[in-house]
Amino acid sequence: MSDIVYLTKEGYENLKKEIEQLQKVQRPAISAQIAEARDKGDLSENAEYDAAKEAQGLLEAKIAKLTEMFANARIIDETKLDVTKVNLLSKVIVKNLNANREMEYMIVSEKEADMKLGKISSKSAIGAGLIGKTKGDIVEITVPAGVVKLEILSISL
Repeated sequence: MSDIVYLTKEGYENLKKEIEQLQKVQRPAISAQIAEARDKGDLSENAEYDAAKEAQGLLEAKIAKLTEMFANARIIDETKLDVTKVNLLSKVIVKNLNANREMEYMIVSEKEADMKLGKISSKSAIGAGLIGKTKGDIVEITVPAGVVKLEILSISL
């Protein structure tokens, strides 16, 4: 049994589109590559055929993984989230007390994490360290560069 994956509505729709794209576009393209390579003769020494079969195996594994994730996905109802504590989908403004600068993060699932957009995974060191904390809390989080002290300035959706 797999773990439940919590996603935003946007993340859920993106996952659905990604699976459809893999199944309806990439799968037929790889099948065509295999057929074309097969037409070139002896399969025992056909590098194109081997490469296409390997690509097909990797694609099918990815489709299976994403389909399982989709089956176990749950959309988070933003109206039922408590904004007094940091949760999934919380937008948190923190002050890094070591560097004396403010940062804004949105806590999301691993699938939706994108550091460039300020979306951090709830399972990352900082995300996990912030979950459950409230405004005004000062947390010390161990990261690869050492220990960082963060003060939670605000929590919103």
